[in-house]
Amino acid sequence: MDKIKTTLIILISAIMDFLGILAIPVFLMVACNIIDYITGLMASKYREEQISSYIGIRGITKKVCMWLLVLVGSFIDIIINYTAEYMGIGFKIPFIVATFVAVWIVVNEMLSILENIIDIGVVLPPFLMPIVRLIRKEVESVAGESGQTN
Repeated sequence: MDKIKTTLIILISAIMDFLGILAIPVFLMVACNIIDYITGLMASKYREEQISSYIGIRGITKKVCMWLLVLVGSFIDIIINYTAEYMGIGFKIPFIVATFVAVWIVVNEMLSILENIIDIGVVLPPFLMPIVRLIRKEVESVAGESGQTN
């Protein structure tokens, strides 16, 4: 058991070291993807449209595409760093674009989770949805794409 624990700690530490600033948003994205999928399945019982294998596969496909968006963001970060190095500019940015993409996805997943919970019949605290929407608006504003919605 100790070997498994040690291996897991080393693996997570290596991933966090590689991802740097992107680590926390990526871990949150994984958690939100899983929670959103589960709450979506639970909420399907309370919706007119019932769950089917097609809808399930479509949901998984959307989650995979979210990961691809973060990957594209990291490619942009890599090409910016490569170009800056080639031009002799002495700076290196961390995964800034990928982090913005991941945070935006996390916030949208949170909204989806809250909508699923509402559909199940749970009453949300009145401030929760507005806070998450405000965070999404701020992320979009900082990234320069204010007004684009889900």
